[in-house]
Amino acid sequence: MTRVFDIVFSFVAIVILTPFMIPIMIALKLTGEHDIFYKQMRVGKYGKEFGLLKFATMLRNSPNLPGGLFTSENDPRMLPMGPFLRKTKINELPQLINILKGDMSIIGYRPQVRKQYEFFPVEDQKLMATDIPGLSGLGAVVFRDEEEMLRGIDDHEKFYEEIISPYKSKLECYYIQHKTVGLYFKMIWLTVKAVLKPGDNSWKKLKDLPEIPDELKPYI
Repeated sequence: MTRVFDIVFSFVAIVILTPFMIPIMIALKLTGEHDIFYKQMRVGKYGKEFGLLKFATMLRNSPNLPGGLFTSENDPRMLPMGPFLRKTKINELPQLINILKGDMSIIGYRPQVRKQYEFFPVEDQKLMATDIPGLSGLGAVVFRDEEEMLRGIDDHEKFYEEIISPYKSKLECYYIQHKTVGLYFKMIWLTVKAVLKPGDNSWKKLKDLPEIPDELKPYI
């Protein structure tokens, strides 16, 4: 049932937002490395990879440069428009095309690159492989400011792998296990609130959520 909403919402959003996105595309073409889009392989349904689309915010070769998959404050790999597009999440808008194609849903688990996907417990990977990923989801809402959180941690890669990933995967699986049309719309509303009101904790009102690890309580 949610697939029908995905098609309608993504099509309408593309039509409405295209006039807004055209100036962004022109600006990207005239700055940085002159790329408009960035396609990165992410893990989706059945554990298969697909090309996730974003507006370009980093140098083409950024995954192979110091910093790897993690972005730091004032990251030298960032393109001129990168900080603004990433902070506002506007860089994610091209994924509406992924949704229309059926690679993704409006709501689901956030698709990861293979390396980060494999940080998730194996049982959680198996459950996520039964469903399609989303533009937003519970993990995305809870970790809305993940990059900023990691900046204050010395060994951020270890913290991400050992603390954030296991809890994030439980949140992603929570949506799959409790998936209903009602929760789908509730998560859309929680996503809007997370974008418009950073730090909003309305998601904590959901019933039977996985318990927050002690190490994450100061941050979420």
